[in-house]
Amino acid sequence: MTENGNRELRNVAIVGPYSSGKTTLLESLLSVTGATSRKGRIQDQNTVGDHTPEARARQMTTEVSVASTDYGGIHFTFLDCPGSIEFAQQTYDVLVGVDAAIVVCEANSERVLTLSPLLKFLDDWGIPHLMFVNKLDQVCTDESRCYVNFNQVLTALKGVSSRPLVPCQYPIGKGAQLVGYIDLITEAAYQYHTGAAADAVPLPPELKEQEQAARSELLETLAEFDDHLLEELLEEVEPPTDEILKDLKQDLGADLVVPVFIGIATEDFGVRPLLQALVEETPDPAETAQRRGVPASETTVIAQILKNSYTPQGGKVSLVRVWCGTLTDGMTLNGLRTGGLYTLMGAQSTSLNAAPAGSIIAIGRLDGLTTGTTLSPDSDLTLDKAEPLTPVYALAIAPENRNDEVKLSSALNKLVEEDPSLRWEQHGDTHEIILWGQGDIHLKVALDWLARKYNLPMTAHLPQVPYKETIRKSIKDVHGRYKRQSGGHGQFGDVYLDITPLERGQGFIFSETIVGGVVPKQYIPGVETGVREYLNQGPLGFPVVDVAVTLTNGSYHSVDSSEQAFKQAARLAMQEGMSRCEPTLLEPILVVTIAVPNDFTAGVLRLVSGHRGQILGYEAKKGWKNWDDISAYLPQAEMQNLIVELRSLTLGVGTFTWQYDHLQIVPEKLAEQILQQQA
Repeated sequence: MTENGNRELRNVAIVGPYSSGKTTLLESLLSVTGATSRKGRIQDQNTVGDHTPEARARQMTTEVSVASTDYGGIHFTFLDCPGSIEFAQQTYDVLVGVDAAIVVCEANSERVLTLSPLLKFLDDWGIPHLMFVNKLDQVCTDESRCYVNFNQVLTALKGVSSRPLVPCQYPIGKGAQLVGYIDLITEAAYQYHTGAAADAVPLPPELKEQEQAARSELLETLAEFDDHLLEELLEEVEPPTDEILKDLKQDLGADLVVPVFIGIATEDFGVRPLLQALVEETPDPAETAQRRGVPASETTVIAQILKNSYTPQGGKVSLVRVWCGTLTDGMTLNGLRTGGLYTLMGAQSTSLNAAPAGSIIAIGRLDGLTTGTTLSPDSDLTLDKAEPLTPVYALAIAPENRNDEVKLSSALNKLVEEDPSLRWEQHGDTHEIILWGQGDIHLKVALDWLARKYNLPMTAHLPQVPYKETIRKSIKDVHGRYKRQSGGHGQFGDVYLDITPLERGQGFIFSETIVGGVVPKQYIPGVETGVREYLNQGPLGFPVVDVAVTLTNGSYHSVDSSEQAFKQAARLAMQEGMSRCEPTLLEPILVVTIAVPNDFTAGVLRLVSGHRGQILGYEAKKGWKNWDDISAYLPQAEMQNLIVELRSLTLGVGTFTWQYDHLQIVPEKLAEQILQQQA
């Protein structure tokens, strides 16, 4: 059947920090609208969202969950997104395809800062968003503090939002409880009831002054974008409710303001007013397509992949936003025939024949197409997509069963298809398979995926540091002679080498100054090969860099000499000479740019210094309110747990980018420890 062919559609992401209550809000939205007959609880592991084993084992959202419901004549598709910064890639990937977002936050002013990266992304993309201040019972420690604490939360939210906040409700407290709210648009007061709609009550006279101040703030904020409303306020004319709602819809759709709602999702408090706001104020799919720059068309299908996932039984499934046209089952997109269309309700799926513009659906068998890919039968249009996050944490991994190594690369490639913030490589020096991601939990979930989806249980440990070694002293005329005689032709090669240190970063240089043919030209490549092979593992046990070797003399035998014999002679000479050249250990140094709220800058500077880092400077982060960029050189050996310590220091929001810069001599005492561990 065709789903939602004649109904209005809205796609709404539910986003916010870890533990803010997003999945609980989704359960409340589905329960209140009748989409589910029983409201699930995270503790009972029966929620529509967080339905995967990885999510339920950790009681946290580890990947996007999709659920649909109807309310107010609109078919809503909700996308419950991960809150942990370690899974932010999935959140960003799906946000580019929604009409609006609900930003869920706790009523705790000390945790508001955790919203900064998310709000920055929403504003950079111009994505309309509302705020739902959840767990509002936290501010009602007693009746006298309920309103003071709520205002502190609002003040903190204003400090992290680049868009003006428009509080649409004001709390009514009684003792240490939240009992209701005042609608600042209609000035009506309501009393909450667990699991039922709130009913109207008289506005408490003791709150009249606070309510008037909050409402004035709402109207003044909207008047910044509406000259007519500004004239009404200046002339002390009471604006009609319809005009206020019209302004809210217009300003929200243009991402000019952020309406703020309150409640307690576990009790369904505030959920119905939030739903009504979604009905009345959020932009429709056509407006969203226009914002994204999608050309209007009723015939040409244009869609975009928001997420890929692989199931153990069903193969690849892609979550797709249909931007324009009607997508039908069996249609060819980007040269691939679709393998079924589905609506999703958590872990459940329902087949479709067609999906109209504005739908978010699942499509099977779009093999080889990555997250963010624009889909169309024949269009060359390419829509913007969220950029992959820089990896900040790594584990060296290996299959528990060595026979599984042959299928590991294929599974890892699929893993990266599912989550573009993952990356893997086989390191050229350490020969380890390195899995990169956004943190320890992120990579452990990825390893769980490998075990569950591909039957590839893995072992994991921190990667080895790719140390190198070099020399500090020159040596001349190092002699190497290789002579073997075992009947018939023997083996004979004889060389003299000069070994010289080079400036850092010059690598390896081989040259020769042979005169008189004492080493025939056809054997000189063998000498270079022997030297290079030796340099793969020097006297300290690591690859050697920044060394020049010159072949200065030698001798040969007209019958027994060969290129192979001269290669062996060169290795013997290097083995003899390198240990006398004062070998020293080198470590890779990265240039790191750490981004943090400026409240934490001083602490991060101490953290960097404590990791043997060299501060290069810091400055205000371009385009970020009250954030700094700190640049530093850091040894790679000190980076392995840096992200863990950085997030601990910065309420989880600090991050960094990095790239290799140069090699540097390891301090003597530390080098001794490393070599002892190597022995």
